[in-house]
Amino acid sequence: MNIRCLIIDDEPLAQRVIEKYAGEVPYLEIVRKCNNALEAIEILHQEEIHLLFLDINMPRLSGMDFLKTLKKPPLVIITTAYAEYAIQGYEMDVVDYLMKPFAFDRFLKAVQKAADFLRSRETSHGESQEAENPEERFIFIKSSKKTYKVNLSEILYIEALGDYVKIYTDDRMIVSYQSLKNLESLLPAKSFPRIHKSFIIALSRIDMIEGNQVKIRDRMIPVGTNFKTEFERLIRFI
Repeated sequence: MNIRCLIIDDEPLAQRVIEKYAGEVPYLEIVRKCNNALEAIEILHQEEIHLLFLDINMPRLSGMDFLKTLKKPPLVIITTAYAEYAIQGYEMDVVDYLMKPFAFDRFLKAVQKAADFLRSRETSHGESQEAENPEERFIFIKSSKKTYKVNLSEILYIEALGDYVKIYTDDRMIVSYQSLKNLESLLPAKSFPRIHKSFIIALSRIDMIEGNQVKIRDRMIPVGTNFKTEFERLIRFI
């Protein structure tokens, strides 16, 4: 599939660099370019966009504040000269963080991560694994040089750790190099809700709910403010 991209950056030189690099990647299509986040809001209403190349330090509305206004944002690769935004960027579930000036090989690594995520999401939507019985389903998880088959019925919870996720099951813990957002797209949302920016849980494996925390085995897991309403809606229908 072609990945439809939008560049949001107030520096014309930065726009040209991204456009030049994207021209060397066959599956990237730069649909539009804009100089600020307010322009981008209008474009997102008009165009189907899969991936944003987003600068942070822009006039009127910063890249981070812009992201917070989007209910269902496209995938995002941050492009900025300010390293202090890196942690905040990963908390917002961005695909990658490119420090200006960045070389083509680093750009390519970032867009390949986005392409992998989109392919995973497309595959999972095309399969019938969203159906009724989680015990009959499984996913494959890459860890180092190995790939593990993990039955969904075995999963307790999943924790984000920087660029990695930790999948806790009945009898093991697997560390995988991918984003929590990528893994979230492979799981049935009603059975595996995201309850915090760093946690997905297996709803059926909850032992207890106390205040803004859930207990699964010996782990107390926080329920984030932004996820609380949807989580409460889910447990009301159990």
